[in-house]
Amino acid sequence: MPTTQKILMFSSGFFTSFGAFIVICSILATQEWIRSTIAISDSSSNGSVIINYGLFRGKSIQELSHGLAESDKDFEVLRKLNSSSQKVLHVVVILFLVLSLSTTLLSAGFTFYNSVSNPYQTFLGPVGVYTWSGLSASFVFVAMMLFVGNVQSNHLSEELAQTLYPLYATATAQGTAHSYGYSFWLLLLVILLNIATVVIIVFYQKARYQWKQEQRKPVEYAPKDGILF
Repeated sequence: MPTTQKILMFSSGFFTSFGAFIVICSILATQEWIRSTIAISDSSSNGSVIINYGLFRGKSIQELSHGLAESDKDFEVLRKLNSSSQKVLHVVVILFLVLSLSTTLLSAGFTFYNSVSNPYQTFLGPVGVYTWSGLSASFVFVAMMLFVGNVQSNHLSEELAQTLYPLYATATAQGTAHSYGYSFWLLLLVILLNIATVVIIVFYQKARYQWKQEQRKPVEYAPKDGILF
């Protein structure tokens, strides 16, 4: 049976890992990733297109100072993407988050297993927790960078606007403003929770090492008259 200290430390690691798993699930399920406001003008209308979307679904509205605005539209992101590069990058972002979801679940499983037993295999112990938590944080970070690159450099929002409003292609874009939503920033929380899991296990390893050192009685500290040669 594991010691009380080990049970407490690995149980704490389990809660942080499982917390990261729940946060990733909510990130995938919500569509508050980004809000893009695209100012447009043409011969008959002047205003902006506002697109609010996540990884799978989104909603768009038109706000025109003059001209006839179309009704609000709900849409599926992947179905509206015509550009191969933008669509591929968006799919890659989803895949990295799914990988992060899987590795976070494995990290939670390893921490729970260590809280109730003493595994013989090295990889099933702290090494496995470090590996899965590190991979999860790395996958999330890469997903963040790819999403930002797809929006900022690859003009993801503008592509969606052109598909949703075909007349936008003939209008003059006056500028685009992006505001990242809470679903996007929750990715940072996932990274922090994975780091917290690793830190907790590191503290356990350090405390365990110090305890082992204290249990040893080196010969140099033993009474000289008690040493038999």
